[in-house]
Amino acid sequence: MDVDGANLWQRALSRIPAPAAIFATGKGLAKPLGVATGFADLEGRRPFTAETPVRIASNTKTFVAATALRLWERGQLDLDTPVAALLTPALTELLQTAGYETGEITVRHLLSHSAGIFDHTGTERFTDVIHEAQDHVWTREEQVRLSCVSSGPTASPGVEFRYSDTGYILLGDILERVSGRPLAFLVRQEMRFDELGMTSAWWEKEEPAPAGIAPRARQFIGKEEFTALDASADLFGGGGLAMNVRDLARFMAHLFEARIFQRPETVAEMLSAGTHKGAEEYRLGLFSRFVGEVEVFTHAGFWGTLACYSPDSGVAVAGCTLDKEYFGELERIVEEFLLAVA
Repeated sequence: MDVDGANLWQRALSRIPAPAAIFATGKGLAKPLGVATGFADLEGRRPFTAETPVRIASNTKTFVAATALRLWERGQLDLDTPVAALLTPALTELLQTAGYETGEITVRHLLSHSAGIFDHTGTERFTDVIHEAQDHVWTREEQVRLSCVSSGPTASPGVEFRYSDTGYILLGDILERVSGRPLAFLVRQEMRFDELGMTSAWWEKEEPAPAGIAPRARQFIGKEEFTALDASADLFGGGGLAMNVRDLARFMAHLFEARIFQRPETVAEMLSAGTHKGAEEYRLGLFSRFVGEVEVFTHAGFWGTLACYSPDSGVAVAGCTLDKEYFGELERIVEEFLLAVA
């Protein structure tokens, strides 16, 4: 995209009445492009840019899934192993008490959200805490327990797609136990953050913020601010990472352009659809959707982040709006760009 195109994109972002940023890269572009509007901190008059870190929330799931697949391609993790043999015993006991057949649920089911795990983030208790007690410090076991006391299985394993943060929290536990490494350290190593220059990325509470990086942008839903929400609310595999949209887009390009996995078969495994209901919608850590006639692999994060890659055009795009209420408009702008470069 040329300079005029960048100006058009800047004008497109002005349709969002909140700070927003987009960054595009990939082998299909002559050069990367980033644009942004508004302030990361209005009171401090600090501009929001493609270099400003934000909480990426559920975009973290793509990193966690790709890390599981790195272990799979080295023969360290069997995706079809039942979770009963892999989880911390206390978590297995919670699941079994709630009626889950842990000998039937596999790692692949967790990765594809087809395990039938009830999502703790949909409970009234979780919602009340993140709105009314933002300083509450959660644990992994506490969140799994919240899921288990709130509901039993939503479906039998391998029957249908039902999105569940709790399932990825279980996956985070499994990855730590299989690898013998803390999840933050494992993801950093396997996703090659340092090697590939993703210098803005860190796992909150588990790692220090990178030296010299700007403070995280303030993130809102309407007039309600969640910047000070304790990171443990979304930390254990369903979320946890903070970074800027530049590095989020670069990660998607690295993932699809053979800089993360050792073998092309691993990407194919990540993008393979299961036989359960809704399998075409969500693969292993990535949604699949069509923009026009172009297939795009994508994920979003609760606080207003979006990342996607179009294999047909070789373009990766990541974006963020600092007010989640305007996420739909951000999504439309990214779709317009992907159609323009298709």
